[in-house]
Amino acid sequence: MLIGILQTGEAPDVLSGEMGDYPDMFRHLLDEKGLEFRTYRVMDMEFPASVTECDGWLITGSRHGVYEDHAFIPPLETFIREARAARVPMVGICFGHQIIAQALGGRVERSEKGWAVGPTAYDFGDDRIVLNAWHRDQVIEPPADAEVIASNDFCAHAALLYPGFALTVQAHPEFRDDFIDGLMRTRGKGVVPDDRLEAAQQRLGQSNDAGRLADRIAQFFNQAR
Repeated sequence: MLIGILQTGEAPDVLSGEMGDYPDMFRHLLDEKGLEFRTYRVMDMEFPASVTECDGWLITGSRHGVYEDHAFIPPLETFIREARAARVPMVGICFGHQIIAQALGGRVERSEKGWAVGPTAYDFGDDRIVLNAWHRDQVIEPPADAEVIASNDFCAHAALLYPGFALTVQAHPEFRDDFIDGLMRTRGKGVVPDDRLEAAQQRLGQSNDAGRLADRIAQFFNQAR
């Protein structure tokens, strides 16, 4: 199954040389799950010719806000709606989670609660999953037909399911602890409050369930074959 990675942002240069860029991280996360990948740098206006060019789509994270004025955002929203109409499965992570919601009628804002950083627990129904987070924006109002499948006290709409179309998650299963540590050093200082950075630093190294979410993502794609 060929998955098109729609890249909407880049890892910091000082980290990507050693740890890879976002598409590399997703390839590693979903390794040996029967998926192949092709990357499209949509933030540079490199879009697929059609929504059926791949068997499924994955939208990455980004340092941009979905509500900001960037040239790639309107055509990406159009692409999302066309993929839905064609019933081509899609997964969205962080920015991807937010842009899919916005494209389908939801509302995304910079949260009054501030930043979520580092290992964070989410309630997936009866299951508790710990994933790395790095975000300040949130889906405030999901689209009407989206099902909330994960939440916590900080993020009410932490994962959404659009039956027959998309699975989206606010957290970053593709971010390992060493990358989060690097983000705190390169992008966090002076932006994220020091107390949140310190608390996140203390949680690094604890049990992480990225592999379990990777299984969910792969299962979602494979069921759509």
